[in-house]
Amino acid sequence: MQDNKPDEKTDITKEPIETSKEVVPATPPAAPLKDETAASPPKDTVEHIIHSPKPPSKLKEYFDALLFAGVVALILKIIFVEAYRIPSSSMENTLLVGDFLLVNKFIYGATTPRNIPFTHTRIPYFRFPALKEPERGDVVVFDYPGNANELIAPEVTNYIKRLIGKPGDTVQIVNKTLFVNSVVFPNPKDAKFSENVSRGSYTDIFPKGRQWNDDNYGPIVVPKQGDMITITPDNIEDWKTFIKREGHSIRLAADNKIFIDETENSTYKVEKNYYFMMGDNRNNSSDSRVWGFMPEENVIGEAIIIYWSWNPDIPFAEFGRLFDSIRWDRIAKIIH
Repeated sequence: MQDNKPDEKTDITKEPIETSKEVVPATPPAAPLKDETAASPPKDTVEHIIHSPKPPSKLKEYFDALLFAGVVALILKIIFVEAYRIPSSSMENTLLVGDFLLVNKFIYGATTPRNIPFTHTRIPYFRFPALKEPERGDVVVFDYPGNANELIAPEVTNYIKRLIGKPGDTVQIVNKTLFVNSVVFPNPKDAKFSENVSRGSYTDIFPKGRQWNDDNYGPIVVPKQGDMITITPDNIEDWKTFIKREGHSIRLAADNKIFIDETENSTYKVEKNYYFMMGDNRNNSSDSRVWGFMPEENVIGEAIIIYWSWNPDIPFAEFGRLFDSIRWDRIAKIIH
């Protein structure tokens, strides 16, 4: 081990230490005395006390959670999926009265609300981009356009039917057999036909005056955007409501001249696309055979699945039978 002492040959110069002077330890300068009188606040001043924030109450937490859940549910309802209940038999036996189903809204392009909630007051709306166009055979929920002679339905009502004809298609029924573009359209698996059904108020067939009925109908061409329609004194009544719904005026003058937007014109250019809709309960359905074509802009969404079903013929008063009213075999059934 090496000695840590310095080498004797190394000169070390040290300052001489004076021993005659007393060494006094250094002390920091004295702090100024605190003026107790000045530090004390005047009696007429108010001291501000900072309180730590109180934790939110349980009630507020529950309210915030419910509010958040409500906003999320509203967004889902507007844009993605909405629940509907089947109130009528027009889609039997594909859909039964008492079926509850989910409708895919974003697949055809969801829209912002079309009316003020809980009212029938219509408001301007915006449609989001669609993933695909409606196809023949789709079961579609749509905004009912109104009767054949109405410019607009008096109430906001949602209908559900099967899409039969796309824009430009020719639809015809011959002895209950449905043809689209001269090709037999396959009947839905659960379609329902009746031999003798009284249509009651459905006796008016569209277009008015045609000698057509449920089982023998057409041929009729579904209007397509850009189509040119020839208007004559004989068919002006067929197209009058249609043209007015697109925002134009039309009239027949005394000399049989036709005026569209007060300009003499015997042809009309279609501005929108339309669909031909029919119920699977072919002889008991108010559909395009009765009220006419359904505008593309009225499409809401595609029915996809039955999430609940019960028999409404069993009254709630019979508690013992309520369990039997549930149609277990229809729950989670995909709609085709």
